[in-house]
Amino acid sequence: MNMMNRIEHWGDTHHPAWLDIVRIALGVFLFVKGISFISDTTRLSKLVTGLDLHLYTVASVHYVAFAHIFGGFLIALGCLTRISAIIQIPILLVAVFFVNFRTGFSYLNSELWLSMITLILVITFAIVGSGRFSMDEWMKNHDN
Repeated sequence: MNMMNRIEHWGDTHHPAWLDIVRIALGVFLFVKGISFISDTTRLSKLVTGLDLHLYTVASVHYVAFAHIFGGFLIALGCLTRISAIIQIPILLVAVFFVNFRTGFSYLNSELWLSMITLILVITFAIVGSGRFSMDEWMKNHDN
């Protein structure tokens, strides 16, 4: 049994039901954050341009919005949760260490704390998976 299978098995056996509520809330939060990025692309473009990573600003803005909207939706449903969570990790790492960290590590920087909590939760769901009350579990149990 390789390492990924062991992590997946451990996550499936150690997943309390209350964690499903946290997963749904995280998915809804990411979905809403993606919608807010689409509604105010100039703000997100300024954040990405300020990084000076020589990325195509428009492409990265669309990637972040797309990943948050569809990834958040899938996480909330519990469908392909691990893959959706893994796709969110690079975005949140950039948000924590490059975008929000520049403004200072204080209790007043709520975006930094929100990004850090979201990153921790996304890593958690990449490990433990979707849980009992999810589309993945429903499809596994109703396989005809």
